[in-house]
Amino acid sequence: MSESLAADVFAALNILVLERLNIGSFRITGTVPNWLRSFCRRGVTSGMEILIPEEEFPFLENFLIDAEEFWKRNAEEKLKSGLWTEKDLTGQEYYFEASAICINHKKILLIESLDGEYKEIQSIIQKARENKLTYQQLLKENQKKEVLIHCIIHDIAGQLSGINCCLALLEFENLTPKGKERLQIGRKQSIKQEMLIREILDAFSAEVQSLEAFTVDVDQAPDALISIQEVIEILTPTFTLNKMRLLLAGNVDLTADWKVVGDKSRLDRVISNLAENALRHSPVGSVVTINLQQDGEYVLVTVNDEGSGVAPEMAQNLFQKFSQGRGRSGRVGLGLYFCRITVERWGGEIGYLPRPEGGSRFWLRLPKVGIR
Repeated sequence: MSESLAADVFAALNILVLERLNIGSFRITGTVPNWLRSFCRRGVTSGMEILIPEEEFPFLENFLIDAEEFWKRNAEEKLKSGLWTEKDLTGQEYYFEASAICINHKKILLIESLDGEYKEIQSIIQKARENKLTYQQLLKENQKKEVLIHCIIHDIAGQLSGINCCLALLEFENLTPKGKERLQIGRKQSIKQEMLIREILDAFSAEVQSLEAFTVDVDQAPDALISIQEVIEILTPTFTLNKMRLLLAGNVDLTADWKVVGDKSRLDRVISNLAENALRHSPVGSVVTINLQQDGEYVLVTVNDEGSGVAPEMAQNLFQKFSQGRGRSGRVGLGLYFCRITVERWGGEIGYLPRPEGGSRFWLRLPKVGIR
């Protein structure tokens, strides 16, 4: 690029090009940008020698101290001053940034007017602030709606509980066989609805519950193996009734230390949710296996079933609120959501993988106590 063309480019970009002659003394190189004339009481032309910062730009006094050290090193990179403001002879405010560079052993100082760019940046920042405020307002409105829904569902759950008690008392009345049959149908439907409502309530309060204190104390920390064994003991009758088996993997080291960061009651619930999820999506006669492995600074829990697996298009949303599988199984899709926010709160991870031999593998990794 020729010197004349380069000068025109710098002028078009509102950049003043100055060649350093002596300390504080510079020569204007190339075309003079229009804004410079509004800062100088005398006329300025290309090739003219001017003093900086004593005359035009007092801000540069400190920057030039660093620039002198920079020029002595004949560095290839660029030294920037950062943004500053300056008022011209009429009092109008401008935004500038200076850069020190070395070209062919010449010491060059560039002063760029950023008036248009600065206003554009400020406009973007202002829009971002406005968007953030709008988002926060929408978030508050959504929270109000969730609180309202929570209250309504809570009241409905209370009424259903009372109805269930009345239906239970009716069993002691002198009913006809047909009446008893209809009573049992009514009780089953009522209990089913109450369970669904309780699950929704759990979801709306899950965010709060996940922020509750959990222990990292070795003596108080939950033992993942004990939690798994207790879940298997509690759910075995249900699996047996559905002609399935729930087992602990045979290769688990029963003597190892399986203590993890968390809370035992909620860890039990997470493992129970994964096991019940496997129960709902497994065929009769199949086996659900819970395995436990050391994984570096973590403990890895896997729940393997022999079901049909999860459709690829649904796998990415499994752990979102109100996500449901193919069968739905009369539930509203909140169990896996609870598992995710709980495990992540404890510094762990949870996920799903299809098994090569068929079926699903749900896994969770929790940090060991004392390593988190």
